[in-house]
Amino acid sequence: MTRIGTPLSPSATRVMLLGSGELGKEVIIALQRLGVEVVAVDRYPNAPGHQVAHRAHVIDMTDGAALRALVEQERPQLIVPEIEALATDELARIEADGLAEVIPVARAAQLTMNREGIRRLAAEELGVPTSRYAFAESLTELQSAIDGGIGYPCIVKPIMSSSGKGQSTIHGPDDVKAAWDYAKSGTRVDRGRIIVEQMIQFDYEITLLTVRAVADGGEVGTYFCEPIGHRQEKGDYVESWQPQPMSPTALQRSQEIAAAVTANLGGRGIFGVELFVKGDEVWFSEVSPRPHDTGMVTMASQWQNEFELHARAILGLPVSTELRNAGASSVIYGGVDAEGIVFDAVDIALRVPRTDLRLFGKPESFTRRRMGVALAYGEDVGDCRERARQSAAAVTPGSDR
Repeated sequence: MTRIGTPLSPSATRVMLLGSGELGKEVIIALQRLGVEVVAVDRYPNAPGHQVAHRAHVIDMTDGAALRALVEQERPQLIVPEIEALATDELARIEADGLAEVIPVARAAQLTMNREGIRRLAAEELGVPTSRYAFAESLTELQSAIDGGIGYPCIVKPIMSSSGKGQSTIHGPDDVKAAWDYAKSGTRVDRGRIIVEQMIQFDYEITLLTVRAVADGGEVGTYFCEPIGHRQEKGDYVESWQPQPMSPTALQRSQEIAAAVTANLGGRGIFGVELFVKGDEVWFSEVSPRPHDTGMVTMASQWQNEFELHARAILGLPVSTELRNAGASSVIYGGVDAEGIVFDAVDIALRVPRTDLRLFGKPESFTRRRMGVALAYGEDVGDCRERARQSAAAVTPGSDR
Protein backbone atom coordinates (compact mmCIF):
# COMPACT_ATOMS: atom_id res chain seq x y z
CA MET A 1 0.00 0.00 0.00
CA THR A 2 1.17 3.53 -0.76
CA ARG A 3 1.34 5.87 2.23
CA ILE A 4 1.46 9.67 1.76
CA GLY A 5 2.32 11.88 4.70
CA THR A 6 1.32 15.43 5.56
CA PRO A 7 3.35 18.23 3.91
CA LEU A 8 5.60 20.28 6.20
CA SER A 9 5.43 17.67 8.94
CA PRO A 10 7.81 14.88 10.04
CA SER A 11 5.65 12.38 8.12
CA ALA A 12 5.81 14.30 4.81
CA THR A 13 6.28 12.52 1.52
CA ARG A 14 8.92 14.79 -0.04
CA VAL A 15 9.73 15.07 -3.75
CA MET A 16 12.49 17.22 -5.27
CA LEU A 17 12.14 18.41 -8.86
CA LEU A 18 15.36 19.20 -10.70
CA GLY A 19 14.19 21.74 -13.25
CA SER A 20 11.04 23.75 -12.59
CA GLY A 21 9.82 25.07 -15.93
CA GLU A 22 6.29 24.88 -17.28
CA LEU A 23 6.26 21.07 -17.31
CA GLY A 24 7.68 20.86 -13.81
CA LYS A 25 5.10 23.37 -12.61
CA GLU A 26 2.26 21.09 -13.69
CA VAL A 27 3.95 18.07 -12.09
CA ILE A 28 4.22 20.02 -8.83
CA ILE A 29 0.54 20.94 -8.94
CA ALA A 30 -0.37 17.28 -9.56
CA LEU A 31 1.82 16.13 -6.66
CA GLN A 32 0.43 18.74 -4.30
CA ARG A 33 -3.11 17.66 -5.09
CA LEU A 34 -2.06 14.27 -3.72
CA GLY A 35 -0.70 15.82 -0.53
CA VAL A 36 2.99 15.63 -1.40
CA GLU A 37 5.59 18.12 -0.15
CA VAL A 38 7.51 19.47 -3.16
CA VAL A 39 10.91 21.14 -3.40
CA ALA A 40 11.51 22.95 -6.71
CA VAL A 41 15.04 23.50 -8.01
CA ASP A 42 16.13 25.51 -11.04
CA ARG A 43 19.08 27.50 -12.37
CA TYR A 44 17.26 30.85 -12.16
CA PRO A 45 14.98 32.43 -9.53
CA ASN A 46 11.19 32.58 -9.79
CA ALA A 47 10.97 29.77 -12.34
CA PRO A 48 7.37 28.64 -13.00
CA GLY A 49 7.64 25.70 -10.61
CA HIS A 50 9.18 27.85 -7.88
CA GLN A 51 5.92 29.79 -7.76
CA VAL A 52 3.82 26.79 -6.66
CA ALA A 53 6.23 24.64 -4.63
CA HIS A 54 6.57 24.43 -0.86
CA ARG A 55 10.22 25.50 -1.13
CA ALA A 56 12.43 26.73 -3.96
CA HIS A 57 16.19 26.68 -4.55
CA VAL A 58 18.46 28.13 -7.23
CA ILE A 59 21.64 26.19 -8.01
CA ASP A 60 23.77 25.13 -10.96
CA MET A 61 22.38 21.62 -11.38
CA THR A 62 25.39 20.56 -13.45
CA ASP A 63 27.54 21.10 -10.33
CA GLY A 64 27.63 17.70 -8.64
CA ALA A 65 28.81 19.01 -5.28
CA ALA A 66 26.07 21.63 -5.13
CA LEU A 67 23.47 19.05 -6.13
CA ARG A 68 24.53 16.57 -3.45
CA ALA A 69 24.65 19.29 -0.78
CA LEU A 70 21.07 20.29 -1.57
CA VAL A 71 19.85 16.68 -1.50
CA GLU A 72 21.52 16.17 1.86
CA GLN A 73 19.90 19.37 3.13
CA GLU A 74 16.35 18.60 1.93
CA ARG A 75 16.38 14.79 2.23
CA PRO A 76 13.71 14.02 -0.41
CA GLN A 77 12.44 10.48 -0.81
CA LEU A 78 12.14 10.96 -4.58
CA ILE A 79 14.23 13.06 -7.01
CA VAL A 80 12.46 13.87 -10.29
CA PRO A 81 14.66 15.27 -13.10
CA GLU A 82 12.68 17.60 -15.37
CA ILE A 83 15.53 18.79 -17.61
CA GLU A 84 18.61 17.32 -19.29
CA ALA A 85 21.32 19.67 -17.97
CA LEU A 86 22.12 17.82 -14.75
CA ALA A 87 25.11 16.28 -13.00
CA THR A 88 23.83 12.80 -13.87
CA ASP A 89 26.95 11.01 -12.60
CA GLU A 90 26.32 12.56 -9.18
CA LEU A 91 22.66 11.54 -9.43
CA ALA A 92 23.84 7.97 -9.90
CA ARG A 93 26.02 8.23 -6.80
CA ILE A 94 23.14 9.72 -4.81
CA GLU A 95 20.99 6.78 -5.87
CA ALA A 96 23.73 4.23 -5.11
CA ASP A 97 24.29 5.76 -1.67
CA GLY A 98 20.59 5.39 -0.86
CA LEU A 99 20.05 9.11 -0.29
CA ALA A 100 16.94 9.16 -2.52
CA GLU A 101 15.19 7.28 -5.30
CA VAL A 102 15.83 8.87 -8.70
CA ILE A 103 12.89 8.84 -11.15
CA PRO A 104 12.70 6.76 -13.22
CA VAL A 105 16.28 5.65 -12.38
CA ALA A 106 19.61 7.47 -12.55
CA ARG A 107 20.73 5.39 -15.54
CA ALA A 108 17.75 6.64 -17.55
CA ALA A 109 18.71 10.24 -16.82
CA GLN A 110 22.29 9.53 -17.86
CA LEU A 111 21.38 7.85 -21.13
CA THR A 112 18.62 10.19 -22.27
CA MET A 113 20.54 13.36 -21.41
CA ASN A 114 23.06 12.30 -24.03
CA ARG A 115 21.78 11.69 -27.57
CA GLU A 116 24.74 9.42 -28.20
CA GLY A 117 23.87 7.18 -25.28
CA ILE A 118 20.21 6.76 -26.12
CA ARG A 119 20.79 6.36 -29.87
CA ARG A 120 23.42 3.65 -29.35
CA LEU A 121 21.12 1.89 -26.89
CA ALA A 122 18.15 1.92 -29.27
CA ALA A 123 19.93 1.10 -32.52
CA GLU A 124 22.92 -0.96 -31.47
CA GLU A 125 21.73 -2.80 -28.36
CA LEU A 126 17.98 -3.11 -28.88
CA GLY A 127 17.97 -3.24 -32.70
CA VAL A 128 15.22 -0.62 -32.93
CA PRO A 129 14.83 1.04 -36.37
CA THR A 130 16.38 4.53 -36.47
CA SER A 131 17.63 6.90 -39.13
CA ARG A 132 21.25 6.50 -40.20
CA TYR A 133 23.49 8.55 -37.91
CA ALA A 134 27.07 9.43 -37.00
CA PHE A 135 28.87 11.45 -34.33
CA ALA A 136 31.47 14.13 -34.99
CA GLU A 137 33.95 16.04 -32.86
CA SER A 138 35.08 18.48 -35.53
CA LEU A 139 33.87 20.20 -38.67
CA THR A 140 36.05 17.84 -40.70
CA GLU A 141 34.47 14.78 -39.09
CA LEU A 142 31.01 16.18 -39.74
CA GLN A 143 31.75 16.67 -43.43
CA SER A 144 33.26 13.18 -43.66
CA ALA A 145 30.17 11.64 -42.07
CA ILE A 146 27.89 13.40 -44.54
CA ASP A 147 30.06 12.43 -47.50
CA GLY A 148 30.46 8.88 -46.18
CA GLY A 149 26.81 7.93 -46.31
CA ILE A 150 24.56 10.26 -44.34
CA GLY A 151 24.03 12.47 -47.39
CA TYR A 152 21.94 15.59 -47.91
CA PRO A 153 19.58 16.73 -46.52
CA CYS A 154 20.52 15.83 -42.96
CA ILE A 155 19.95 17.11 -39.44
CA VAL A 156 22.64 18.25 -37.00
CA LYS A 157 22.08 18.43 -33.23
CA PRO A 158 24.25 18.80 -30.14
CA ILE A 159 24.41 15.52 -28.24
CA MET A 160 23.13 17.48 -25.23
CA SER A 161 20.37 20.04 -25.73
CA SER A 162 16.60 20.38 -25.57
CA SER A 163 13.67 22.16 -27.26
CA GLY A 164 15.46 22.35 -30.61
CA LYS A 165 18.43 24.35 -29.29
CA GLY A 166 21.37 23.99 -31.65
CA GLN A 167 19.40 21.91 -34.17
CA SER A 168 19.42 22.72 -37.88
CA THR A 169 18.98 21.13 -41.30
CA ILE A 170 21.81 20.91 -43.80
CA HIS A 171 20.64 21.03 -47.41
CA GLY A 172 24.06 21.17 -49.06
CA PRO A 173 27.80 21.78 -48.54
CA ASP A 174 27.32 25.52 -48.05
CA ASP A 175 25.27 24.88 -44.87
CA VAL A 176 27.75 22.62 -43.05
CA LYS A 177 29.89 25.25 -41.31
CA ALA A 178 26.90 27.26 -40.04
CA ALA A 179 25.18 24.10 -38.76
CA TRP A 180 28.34 23.05 -36.90
CA ASP A 181 28.71 26.46 -35.27
CA TYR A 182 25.02 26.55 -34.29
CA ALA A 183 25.16 23.06 -32.77
CA LYS A 184 28.20 23.99 -30.70
CA SER A 185 26.45 27.14 -29.44
CA GLY A 186 23.23 25.31 -28.53
CA THR A 187 24.60 22.58 -26.29
CA ARG A 188 23.67 22.67 -22.59
CA VAL A 189 26.70 20.71 -21.44
CA ASP A 190 29.55 20.87 -23.94
CA ARG A 191 30.88 17.37 -24.58
CA GLY A 192 32.54 18.41 -27.85
CA ARG A 193 30.38 16.14 -30.00
CA ILE A 194 27.38 16.48 -32.26
CA ILE A 195 25.10 13.96 -33.94
CA VAL A 196 24.27 14.12 -37.64
CA GLU A 197 21.23 12.16 -38.80
CA GLN A 198 19.91 11.13 -42.17
CA MET A 199 16.62 12.88 -42.88
CA ILE A 200 13.80 10.36 -43.11
CA GLN A 201 10.99 11.25 -45.49
CA PHE A 202 8.23 10.46 -43.00
CA ASP A 203 4.50 11.11 -43.29
CA TYR A 204 4.23 12.47 -39.74
CA GLU A 205 5.89 12.26 -36.33
CA ILE A 206 4.31 11.34 -33.04
CA THR A 207 4.94 11.37 -29.35
CA LEU A 208 3.81 8.13 -27.76
CA LEU A 209 3.44 8.83 -24.04
CA THR A 210 4.39 5.58 -22.35
CA VAL A 211 3.73 5.07 -18.64
CA ARG A 212 5.49 2.57 -16.42
CA ALA A 213 3.34 2.24 -13.32
CA VAL A 214 2.51 -0.31 -10.63
CA ALA A 215 -0.21 -2.69 -11.84
CA ASP A 216 -2.85 -4.49 -9.75
CA GLY A 217 -0.52 -7.39 -9.03
CA GLY A 218 2.20 -5.15 -7.68
CA GLU A 219 4.52 -5.48 -10.66
CA VAL A 220 5.38 -2.57 -12.97
CA GLY A 221 3.24 -2.54 -16.11
CA THR A 222 3.43 -0.51 -19.32
CA TYR A 223 0.54 1.68 -20.47
CA PHE A 224 0.17 3.81 -23.61
CA CYS A 225 -1.67 7.06 -24.21
CA GLU A 226 -3.26 7.63 -27.60
CA PRO A 227 -0.61 8.86 -30.08
CA ILE A 228 0.04 12.61 -30.19
CA GLY A 229 0.75 14.28 -33.51
CA HIS A 230 2.84 17.43 -33.55
CA ARG A 231 4.40 20.03 -35.79
CA GLN A 232 7.87 21.42 -35.16
CA GLU A 233 9.83 24.43 -36.34
CA LYS A 234 13.61 24.31 -35.91
CA GLY A 235 13.26 21.32 -33.63
CA ASP A 236 10.81 23.00 -31.24
CA TYR A 237 7.15 22.05 -31.13
CA VAL A 238 4.60 24.70 -32.09
CA GLU A 239 1.39 22.67 -31.96
CA SER A 240 0.24 19.18 -31.00
CA TRP A 241 -2.97 17.19 -31.22
CA GLN A 242 -4.42 13.93 -29.94
CA PRO A 243 -5.24 11.41 -31.22
CA GLN A 244 -3.06 11.19 -34.32
CA PRO A 245 -4.69 8.77 -36.81
CA MET A 246 -2.44 5.79 -37.59
CA SER A 247 -2.74 2.40 -39.19
CA PRO A 248 -3.14 -0.49 -36.72
CA THR A 249 0.22 -1.89 -37.86
CA ALA A 250 2.04 1.41 -37.33
CA LEU A 251 0.47 1.83 -33.89
CA GLN A 252 1.45 -1.69 -32.86
CA ARG A 253 5.03 -1.15 -34.04
CA SER A 254 5.18 2.17 -32.22
CA GLN A 255 4.04 0.55 -28.99
CA GLU A 256 6.56 -2.29 -29.40
CA ILE A 257 9.43 0.17 -29.89
CA ALA A 258 8.32 2.33 -26.97
CA ALA A 259 7.91 -0.70 -24.71
CA ALA A 260 11.36 -2.04 -25.60
CA VAL A 261 13.15 1.26 -24.97
CA THR A 262 11.35 2.16 -21.75
CA ALA A 263 11.63 -1.35 -20.31
CA ASN A 264 15.38 -1.20 -20.83
CA LEU A 265 15.57 2.19 -19.09
CA GLY A 266 13.44 0.87 -16.22
CA GLY A 267 11.86 2.57 -13.24
CA ARG A 268 8.45 4.22 -12.93
CA GLY A 269 6.98 7.31 -14.52
CA ILE A 270 6.00 8.69 -17.89
CA PHE A 271 8.24 8.67 -20.97
CA GLY A 272 7.79 10.78 -24.09
CA VAL A 273 8.85 8.51 -26.96
CA GLU A 274 9.26 10.38 -30.27
CA LEU A 275 8.77 8.38 -33.46
CA PHE A 276 8.72 8.96 -37.22
CA VAL A 277 5.99 7.21 -39.20
CA LYS A 278 5.64 6.51 -42.92
CA GLY A 279 2.74 4.25 -43.78
CA ASP A 280 3.25 1.16 -41.63
CA GLU A 281 6.96 1.86 -41.06
CA VAL A 282 8.14 3.37 -37.76
CA TRP A 283 11.53 4.75 -36.70
CA PHE A 284 12.67 5.67 -33.20
CA SER A 285 13.85 9.27 -32.78
CA GLU A 286 14.28 10.22 -29.10
CA VAL A 287 12.89 9.57 -25.62
CA SER A 288 12.46 11.81 -22.58
CA PRO A 289 12.03 10.08 -19.18
CA ARG A 290 9.55 12.73 -18.04
CA PRO A 291 6.46 14.59 -19.31
CA HIS A 292 6.87 15.86 -22.85
CA ASP A 293 6.17 19.36 -24.14
CA THR A 294 3.92 18.03 -26.93
CA GLY A 295 1.99 16.18 -24.22
CA MET A 296 0.56 19.41 -22.84
CA VAL A 297 -2.38 18.63 -25.12
CA THR A 298 -3.40 15.94 -22.61
CA MET A 299 -4.59 18.71 -20.27
CA ALA A 300 -7.49 19.05 -22.73
CA SER A 301 -7.84 15.49 -24.01
CA GLN A 302 -7.32 12.88 -21.25
CA TRP A 303 -9.04 12.12 -17.96
CA GLN A 304 -5.58 11.99 -16.37
CA ASN A 305 -3.15 14.31 -18.10
CA GLU A 306 0.53 13.46 -18.50
CA PHE A 307 1.49 15.33 -15.32
CA GLU A 308 -1.09 13.51 -13.22
CA LEU A 309 0.05 10.23 -14.77
CA HIS A 310 3.66 10.98 -13.87
CA ALA A 311 2.75 11.95 -10.31
CA ARG A 312 0.66 8.82 -9.81
CA ALA A 313 3.22 6.51 -11.38
CA ILE A 314 6.19 7.73 -9.35
CA LEU A 315 4.16 7.42 -6.13
CA GLY A 316 3.15 3.85 -6.94
CA LEU A 317 -0.51 4.71 -7.57
CA PRO A 318 -2.78 3.26 -10.30
CA VAL A 319 -3.08 5.13 -13.60
CA SER A 320 -5.56 5.49 -16.45
CA THR A 321 -4.48 6.61 -19.93
CA GLU A 322 -8.09 6.81 -21.17
CA LEU A 323 -8.83 9.50 -23.75
CA ARG A 324 -11.72 11.81 -22.84
CA ASN A 325 -12.07 13.63 -26.18
CA ALA A 326 -9.95 14.99 -29.01
CA GLY A 327 -7.69 17.91 -28.19
CA ALA A 328 -5.01 20.27 -29.48
CA SER A 329 -2.40 22.67 -28.15
CA SER A 330 -0.80 25.74 -29.73
CA VAL A 331 2.23 27.56 -28.37
CA ILE A 332 2.18 31.21 -27.28
CA TYR A 333 5.58 32.81 -27.83
CA GLY A 334 6.98 35.79 -25.94
CA GLY A 335 7.26 37.99 -29.01
CA VAL A 336 9.56 40.41 -27.16
CA ASP A 337 12.80 40.34 -25.20
CA ALA A 338 11.80 41.74 -21.82
CA GLU A 339 11.31 40.97 -18.15
CA GLY A 340 7.92 40.88 -16.44
CA ILE A 341 5.87 41.00 -19.62
CA VAL A 342 2.09 41.36 -19.72
CA PHE A 343 -0.48 39.42 -21.74
CA ASP A 344 -3.27 41.37 -23.39
CA ALA A 345 -6.51 40.06 -24.92
CA VAL A 346 -6.65 37.02 -22.65
CA ASP A 347 -10.42 37.45 -22.50
CA ILE A 348 -10.66 37.41 -26.29
CA ALA A 349 -8.56 34.24 -26.44
CA LEU A 350 -10.86 32.49 -23.99
CA ARG A 351 -13.97 33.49 -25.91
CA VAL A 352 -12.97 30.96 -28.55
CA PRO A 353 -15.33 28.05 -27.78
CA ARG A 354 -14.05 25.12 -25.75
CA THR A 355 -10.57 26.51 -25.15
CA ASP A 356 -8.32 27.07 -22.17
CA LEU A 357 -4.97 28.75 -21.54
CA ARG A 358 -1.84 28.08 -19.53
CA LEU A 359 0.37 31.14 -19.02
CA PHE A 360 3.58 29.84 -17.51
CA GLY A 361 4.73 32.83 -15.47
CA LYS A 362 8.32 32.82 -16.73
CA PRO A 363 10.05 35.93 -15.36
CA GLU A 364 11.87 36.74 -18.60
CA SER A 365 10.57 36.64 -22.15
CA PHE A 366 12.44 36.13 -25.42
CA THR A 367 11.02 36.51 -28.90
CA ARG A 368 10.88 32.75 -29.47
CA ARG A 369 10.57 31.61 -25.87
CA ARG A 370 7.52 29.52 -25.05
CA MET A 371 5.52 31.61 -22.56
CA GLY A 372 2.17 29.86 -22.67
CA VAL A 373 -0.05 27.43 -24.51
CA ALA A 374 -3.62 27.47 -25.75
CA LEU A 375 -5.67 24.29 -25.42
CA ALA A 376 -8.82 23.22 -27.24
CA TYR A 377 -11.06 20.19 -26.86
CA GLY A 378 -13.89 18.69 -28.90
CA GLU A 379 -14.87 15.82 -31.15
CA ASP A 380 -12.73 16.54 -34.22
CA VAL A 381 -8.93 16.95 -34.18
CA GLY A 382 -8.90 19.35 -37.12
CA ASP A 383 -11.44 21.62 -35.47
CA CYS A 384 -9.52 21.50 -32.19
CA ARG A 385 -6.31 22.52 -33.95
CA GLU A 386 -7.99 25.48 -35.59
CA ARG A 387 -9.52 26.73 -32.35
CA ALA A 388 -6.28 26.26 -30.41
CA ARG A 389 -4.38 28.30 -33.02
CA GLN A 390 -7.08 30.98 -32.98
CA SER A 391 -6.95 31.25 -29.18
CA ALA A 392 -3.12 31.36 -29.08
CA ALA A 393 -3.02 34.03 -31.78
CA ALA A 394 -5.39 36.26 -29.80
CA VAL A 395 -3.03 36.50 -26.81
CA THR A 396 -0.71 39.51 -27.20
CA PRO A 397 2.46 39.45 -25.06
CA GLY A 398 4.25 42.76 -24.59
CA SER A 399 6.49 44.82 -22.36
CA ASP A 400 4.89 46.84 -19.59
CA ARG A 401 7.70 49.40 -19.69
